[in-house]
Amino acid sequence: MKNNKLTEKQTALVDTFVTTGKSIKECAEIVGYAKGDSGRVVASRTLRLPHVQRYMMERIANTIGMGAVVASRRLVELSKDAKSEYVQLEASRDILDRAGIRAPDRVQHHVQGDIKISIDLT
Repeated sequence: MKNNKLTEKQTALVDTFVTTGKSIKECAEIVGYAKGDSGRVVASRTLRLPHVQRYMMERIANTIGMGAVVASRRLVELSKDAKSEYVQLEASRDILDRAGIRAPDRVQHHVQGDIKISIDLT
């Protein structure tokens, strides 16, 4: 059975890939894989290994989670401190929407009664 523990190079590859957003080829060169296409191919194969995929998904989830905290804090700041009232309003709407409080998408109006229109063209 293969060892499912990541090597230092595999960990560095995933960390570099997730944090920088660079291409696989660029990340492979940064962490010490061969330069050019051969390094890209080896790095690409490495990123497809199940235990490397699990680690990468953990890192992505962690990064997204941290980003969500920063983004939500920024939305609250914008809703209070933005110079533009429009930006304040949109930030406030977004906060309410994410909290599950939002205006209905449609409003139906029911009008009952007789409507008579008389047009005199004389």
